[in-house]
Amino acid sequence: MTQLQFREAVAADLPAIVAMLADDRLGADREDASSPLAAGYIAAFEAIAGDANQHLIVAVDGEQVVGTLQLSFLPGLSSKGAWRGQIEAVRIVANRRGEGLGEQLIRWAIEACRRRGCATVQLTTDNRRADAHRFYERLGFKASHRGYKYPLP
Repeated sequence: MTQLQFREAVAADLPAIVAMLADDRLGADREDASSPLAAGYIAAFEAIAGDANQHLIVAVDGEQVVGTLQLSFLPGLSSKGAWRGQIEAVRIVANRRGEGLGEQLIRWAIEACRRRGCATVQLTTDNRRADAHRFYERLGFKASHRGYKYPLP
């Protein structure tokens, strides 16, 4: 298994990150990896970079960005004011899937949550991603809650 380096994304990583988001059957319809990148991606990156509780992480093998996720730290009053770590937008570059890189990335994020003092780590995944469900369950995540989304016009 390849040993990855994990770091905060920089603006130069955005094309690789957006390409990974667009490179699956769900992302193909909602993302646009064309150059130049849409202004919304740049604005979102700047908002994430400017918020101490938001982290856009890349997994790097040598000089190549091979994975990404967004890690958010959420304060809450429930559970005696416990913090939660929220993992979103997990992707591995297509030609490296199946090598264990996703597991390394998720385990790194779990440890980052532990270091931050979070009581729990949570994530959501689309109901249509059966392979992802098996992957997260294998890593110890439990399907304990039901999530809902309300699309805004």
